[in-house]
Amino acid sequence: MPRPARKRGTKAKKRGTSEEYKPVLIMRDRGGVTREELLKGTNTEEISGALRTVIDREAVLCTDGGAAYRLFAKAEDITLKAVNLSGGIRVVEKVFHIQNVNAYHSRLKSWMRRFHGVSTRHLPNYLGWRRLIERETGTLSPQKGVLSAQGVACVV
Repeated sequence: MPRPARKRGTKAKKRGTSEEYKPVLIMRDRGGVTREELLKGTNTEEISGALRTVIDREAVLCTDGGAAYRLFAKAEDITLKAVNLSGGIRVVEKVFHIQNVNAYHSRLKSWMRRFHGVSTRHLPNYLGWRRLIERETGTLSPQKGVLSAQGVACVV
């Protein structure tokens, strides 16, 4: 790590994006399929690299107003619908919004709060655990959790 470890549950020195937090890009489609990508930074190259592996050229990319998304969409010739939250525009063309991602992000943060912070090394495991909880809503049992961790498909 490029920084010394911080005691679990203590506050970071800075708010928002800094060296103390590992950025996670959350991608979600209307069907609820979720993918998280751990990034080294929030620059255009990092975000473009993560999106390039997931976004189909025929898809419509709906994002906040970040410049990295605009540059990616232009370079890959992908249709972009960007909402302007600071300008009060939350929905574009009565269809495109980012509330699906915002709701998932809110559930993820409130769920992770109980752990009082997680180590960067184990962050992918916690993200996978949360994806399992989201996917198996209402039907998750300890047996399904163990089988999913072992990579066994669960059919009930």
